[in-house]
Amino acid sequence: MDRNFDDVVADLTERRQRASEARSRGGSWSARQRIDYLVDADSFLEWGRLSHSDVPGFETRTPADGIIGGIASVAGRQAVVVAIDNGVLAGTEGRVHLRKWHHFHEYAVKHRLPIFHLAEGGGLRIPDGMGSDGISQSMMPIDLLRHGRQVPLLTAILGDSFGGPTWTAVSSDFVTQVQGTTMAAVGPRMLEVATGERINPEDLGGVSVQAVMTGQVDHVAKTESEALDTLKKVWSYLPAHGGEAPPTGPSTDDPHRVLDDVGQLVPLRRQQAYDMRRLVQNIFDQGSVFEVGERFGAALLTSLARLDGQAVGVVANQPLVQAGAAGPDEADKATAFICWCDSFHIPLVFLHDIPGFRVGSLAEQKKMPTKIMVWNQALAWATVPKISVVVRKSIGAAYSNMAGPQMGSDLVVAWPGAEISFTGPEVGINVVYKKQLEASDNPDQLRQELLQQWQFEVSPYPAAGQYWIHDVIDPKTTRRYLTRVFRSLRSAGPIMGKRKLANWPTGF
Repeated sequence: MDRNFDDVVADLTERRQRASEARSRGGSWSARQRIDYLVDADSFLEWGRLSHSDVPGFETRTPADGIIGGIASVAGRQAVVVAIDNGVLAGTEGRVHLRKWHHFHEYAVKHRLPIFHLAEGGGLRIPDGMGSDGISQSMMPIDLLRHGRQVPLLTAILGDSFGGPTWTAVSSDFVTQVQGTTMAAVGPRMLEVATGERINPEDLGGVSVQAVMTGQVDHVAKTESEALDTLKKVWSYLPAHGGEAPPTGPSTDDPHRVLDDVGQLVPLRRQQAYDMRRLVQNIFDQGSVFEVGERFGAALLTSLARLDGQAVGVVANQPLVQAGAAGPDEADKATAFICWCDSFHIPLVFLHDIPGFRVGSLAEQKKMPTKIMVWNQALAWATVPKISVVVRKSIGAAYSNMAGPQMGSDLVVAWPGAEISFTGPEVGINVVYKKQLEASDNPDQLRQELLQQWQFEVSPYPAAGQYWIHDVIDPKTTRRYLTRVFRSLRSAGPIMGKRKLANWPTGF
């Protein structure tokens, strides 16, 4: 029987409705509910709603082949949004699923749109990947491996994720994971079958592993809504693509605000610990500081923030942990953060309070020399503005890694009580004057005399006198000083680097 136009449209509507039915497992949100929460109201335009598995007999069981994606407005700006549907064969990936993901990524890069990746899935469907033809069709396209930070890629691990979702997550610029979920190369069941290892999901790839031990997760969320809100928060600091500067806006915080309580925040005695977070929050625009990788490499803080409305990246030592001494994890954390900021034109501010690197056999076994130099290489290649403030101490090679002189910094300044040297005075005196101290009738008095001498030599004034550092500033004026510098940097237009680190790996 001939059908009229209305019949054809009615058939289309019915097909679309069937494909759009929300599916979820275990009480979690469905993929469509996640998208609805993330994007601006009525802004999502879906592609591939009528797609399904190409395996005969699976057509009706695999609506959209388990991946929902398209374009939308997120916090008022356009983006590509992709969500894995955990209600379709546990979110596993078939050939059509992978074809769709490839198209979403290709479209985003070509048209310079960021990608929001909402992940929960079991990886490749074993039947689809079996045989030489199956696995050949299921390999990751090379363009995904050449992403090169052309556009921001932001991932939320919202449910157990294995295989493909994990590969995308660890290739992302930022990852948040919901507490209680797992992210790993393979799931516990396949792991046991393949290797005989039995392990619970949390110990395999929970936040205690990925956010604390590996640093592959940058933020831990208690709920799905918090994870999605976090993606939007991070997005607010970033440009849509590598060809534009991050968004700026007016600040409600006084750019000339004096840090009256800085003396209470930072004790002069360098052996006394304090929380660097409080100083960071005090210097930058109130309410603007967002810490990245809080649980990993905890002796180093990396944060996105704003200064006078300008997005900035902050690298700061944390004296509360290991006295601020950086180890292998802190080195990896710093390198990744520098690469990210340089790729998206986010200038860097370094706040020094570091006694040096953590050394010893364990550090050597974790390639500490290599990690120190890779951090230095990233810093040397970074072309965004770099401003360095020595707050209390900067000792040894760590002075260089925190963007000290001759590391391409635009400015290096210090607080008047800061100590800068190859090693701490006590260590240096014990090494250099060991024999004199042992032979002295009053070694304690001699040590104090030597300490007084070395105290002057490690102050910032000799370096300032030779113009190795550019100024010694009143700590209370730190915010005002930095604001003045950044207004100068912006005077010729938006801050734009050369993105030389965009192709560096996303993990080290």
